[in-house]
Amino acid sequence: MANQSIEVCGKSYSIFIGKRVSVAHGAIIHGPCLIEDDVFVSFKAIVFNAEVGRGSYVSMDAIVTNGVRIPDGRFVPPGAHIDTQAKADSLGPVPKSSEEFAQQVIRVNTDFPPSYHAMFGTRRCSCGIAYNYANLLS
Repeated sequence: MANQSIEVCGKSYSIFIGKRVSVAHGAIIHGPCLIEDDVFVSFKAIVFNAEVGRGSYVSMDAIVTNGVRIPDGRFVPPGAHIDTQAKADSLGPVPKSSEEFAQQVIRVNTDFPPSYHAMFGTRRCSCGIAYNYANLLS
């Protein structure tokens, strides 16, 4: 896929990930790839050489590839292999339970950073470990 890219707002990207996107543990996003806003990519899913529309949900172990475009608000079932546009176009809407799960993950991930700063400090040494300066003085 050398020299292939996605164009967003007049700029070229190998991979473009929108706002409020969750990519779960073990998922792989490989370019050229566009993930629009409010998308959830679940555990061990693969998105490669594809576009995923706003508000869509790619379930666990699913594969989206081969230049397909998942329309906005669609649900890719667990283990599905979406490799043709016909398969992508036939996908149904995101179930309410999956939409609620994705929103809960986003909420938790948004709430964690302030907690980490309170526990471990906002400063980091050159090795990346966080510390609280006040604890170093005592």
